[in-house]
Amino acid sequence: MNHIPSVAFIGGGNMANALVSGLLGQGCAPSQLHVLEVAEVLREQWRARGISVASAPDASLSTQQVWIFAVKPQQMREVVLQCKPWLKPDTLVISIAAGISLQSLSTWLGSPEQPYTRVVRCMPNTPALVRAGVTGMTAVEGLAKAEADIATNLLSAVGQVVWVDNDQAIDAVTALSGSGPAYVFLFLESLMAGAQALGLSAEQARALALATLSGSTQLAAESTETPAVLRERVTSKGGTTAAALDVFAKQHFSTIIAQAMAAANDRAAELSKEFGR
Repeated sequence: MNHIPSVAFIGGGNMANALVSGLLGQGCAPSQLHVLEVAEVLREQWRARGISVASAPDASLSTQQVWIFAVKPQQMREVVLQCKPWLKPDTLVISIAAGISLQSLSTWLGSPEQPYTRVVRCMPNTPALVRAGVTGMTAVEGLAKAEADIATNLLSAVGQVVWVDNDQAIDAVTALSGSGPAYVFLFLESLMAGAQALGLSAEQARALALATLSGSTQLAAESTETPAVLRERVTSKGGTTAAALDVFAKQHFSTIIAQAMAAANDRAAELSKEFGR
């Protein structure tokens, strides 16, 4: 992957691990990567993969063309300011922290009078760990296409990329695909528990539930029909599926999903107010 620039991952946790694994799997050399991580046990794991590490920001950051901040929202401001002395005018900065706005990032990296302009904010999700993720991305207005392409290439190493217009749209992405795997896992848990309550073994329930979810999403992805039409085709009047869907309707299933997503969206906005100052 010769077209990928040198990259510093600031934070060496699960998402950094997913991104690095994706990049290495596409031919990126370990020498192109650098990880800043405070935990010694994680630094040792990165060293074992042939990747350079540091425990604190230092001059090695200035040699990296792209910085990817993969730390928690409550840590972002402090970590950004610690790294700032080694920021170069052409460094591309990518953040995967929930709720931290482009304005906050640009101001911390620059100043209120002259915000830094090479900033991308994105929200990947945990299926990135198996290169089946999807990432919503947005950028500071005026970001060069070449830099947007670099960001796209990096995040595409672990799945699909969808560009959106602004921070508010990223909050919606967070509510859908960022938090969405947890919704799916909860549904999966419920299917498995329900199957066992009906007499299937744990192994049978797991196999059937996993195959049902993966097969249904694959069908929806490959079909030209809407999910509503596909649902209707499974549902015979007076049949078993209709009986089940009637329970969902009476319990306001769609409303519950919408309310849950709204809560996640609102929390992302709250994080911006709490930690984006």
